[in-house]
Amino acid sequence: MLINWQNEGIELIDERKKLILKSIIEDYIHFAEPVGSRTISKRLDLNLSSATVRNEMSDLEEMGYIVQPHTSAGRVPTEKGYRLYVDELMKLERLTADEIEIIRNALDAKINELSQLIRNASYIISRITNYTSVSMTKQTGAQRIKALQLVPIETRKALVIVVSSSGAVRNNVVLLPGNVAPDELIKISNLLNEKLMNCELNDFSFEFVNSIWDEFSIDKGLLLSVIEGVAEGIYQIENPEVYTSGTANIFNFPEFMDVYKAKQFIDMMDEKRTLREILNKAKTSKGVTVLIGTETEMDKIAGLSVVTATYKLNDVSIGSIGIIGPTRMEYSKVISSMNIIKQAINEEIKKIMGSSVDIR
Repeated sequence: MLINWQNEGIELIDERKKLILKSIIEDYIHFAEPVGSRTISKRLDLNLSSATVRNEMSDLEEMGYIVQPHTSAGRVPTEKGYRLYVDELMKLERLTADEIEIIRNALDAKINELSQLIRNASYIISRITNYTSVSMTKQTGAQRIKALQLVPIETRKALVIVVSSSGAVRNNVVLLPGNVAPDELIKISNLLNEKLMNCELNDFSFEFVNSIWDEFSIDKGLLLSVIEGVAEGIYQIENPEVYTSGTANIFNFPEFMDVYKAKQFIDMMDEKRTLREILNKAKTSKGVTVLIGTETEMDKIAGLSVVTATYKLNDVSIGSIGIIGPTRMEYSKVISSMNIIKQAINEEIKKIMGSSVDIR
């Protein structure tokens, strides 16, 4: 199911104009060059002269679906044109049997953690579509601390490992206030395991830490350093992780050959908060969402579109995947790929969680 982002203000146009607009958009998607009336009259089997096509293109331009970038050039689609194309004119491309097999094999890898499943799906859809992908995962339900471990790695440094009830593992390096014997780290590790085992992540607080310090004779600076690592691990488990794949794919498109624009894109991909906001836009939908150009609200960089899908378990979001590319992206193939990925993910979630779960 495709979710339309917005189609307000799109007036009715006749079938001939729709055919011409569709042809302009598909030609521009593939060749990234303004499309002229002669090209369209040759392509469409409508017995239309170039003059007739020019008149229709002029009407489409007045209606805001296409634009002429400069005098004597052909036309290119506008965001409004792409929106009509995605909502009404486009036919979904069928993936090849080999592409479907690649997707299913990539996801059928005996994965037992949902976050890894979403990450694998994001990687494979970037590979299939040749665009940049982003994914975000979130643990479901109330998470509990399953285990903690402190591992000395070098003088005055230790690795704090946190394991949640869902099997998520996070580790952080902490700086210790002084030289600490390995036996002392083992003692603190055992103590924290005893105190925090099965503690809900939401219950973890510094008031709780103070109660541990009051009860046991442990150097407060040392305890606070270790707790800082534990708290960071808990934060990482509780908050959505954002992963990217195929970032360099954007440089295959002439729109991003400009060094400044390329740098803007790289900076945006490094800004996890922006990517998280993009994926959050799709959370309420039950299908694939298409955001075109300014609809993405990515003010720092123009000319991008995003196709997203969110996965839900018992009506709780467990993750989202997005494809980012130029506004002339191959929407047909991207959406078809998203649909196949969604079906494959649902099958794998049932293997992990059991067939009785409600998957959206």
